[in-house]
Amino acid sequence: MEASANDITILGLFAQADPVVKGVMLMLVLASIWSWTVAFDKWMQFSELESRAKQFERAFWSGQSIEELDDKVSDKPRDALGRVFSAAAREWRDIRRGAPLTPTSADLLQQRCDRLMQAAIARELQRVGRGFGVIATVGSTAPFIGLFGTVWGIMNAFSDIAEQNQTNLSVVAPGIAEALLATAMGLVAAIPAVVFYNKFSGDLDRFADRLEAFSDEVAARLSRRLAERI
Repeated sequence: MEASANDITILGLFAQADPVVKGVMLMLVLASIWSWTVAFDKWMQFSELESRAKQFERAFWSGQSIEELDDKVSDKPRDALGRVFSAAAREWRDIRRGAPLTPTSADLLQQRCDRLMQAAIARELQRVGRGFGVIATVGSTAPFIGLFGTVWGIMNAFSDIAEQNQTNLSVVAPGIAEALLATAMGLVAAIPAVVFYNKFSGDLDRFADRLEAFSDEVAARLSRRLAERI
């Protein structure tokens, strides 16, 4: 037991820690693993979104008409830009084989397409943003959870000092080290989570701008086609 009490390695400090401090440390380890898992998933998701967006943009700007592109895009496209395009293309699909449009009906159709694309963009951003709350929560709460473990550990250290009536380093050091380990683990969990959150928030903002710009391009091309039908 004496050897264990003087063991100030990470595993040794964890083994001799108070049950409450152990619980705090385990919670922080699980939170860190969770945030890293979500971050890896988001990294892969944004990479796939970028790749598929480039493919669809190449098809969109390849000189194909809206009708030709609509015929090639399935009813359930796998990429975000395709789903935004399909939201407007479904309305145009119902109209394009009919009689010429009046200016009023063309304006109404344009408005419906714009609203449908905005709704599709909102769904895409909501889909991509899933999991951000986990990273944000870990980044904001982990330091305070670690601080709680630190305060609890220091209280135990002072209790040990009072019981033994000694203040030498061999009595104080293990308890203080155990307490500070909780703070360190809180920072280890929080710092990457904050970095991940800031990085992916920026990616999400750029992706939102990309979807908005693409929807404007679809609306402009659709407006030209509607003008030909009037």
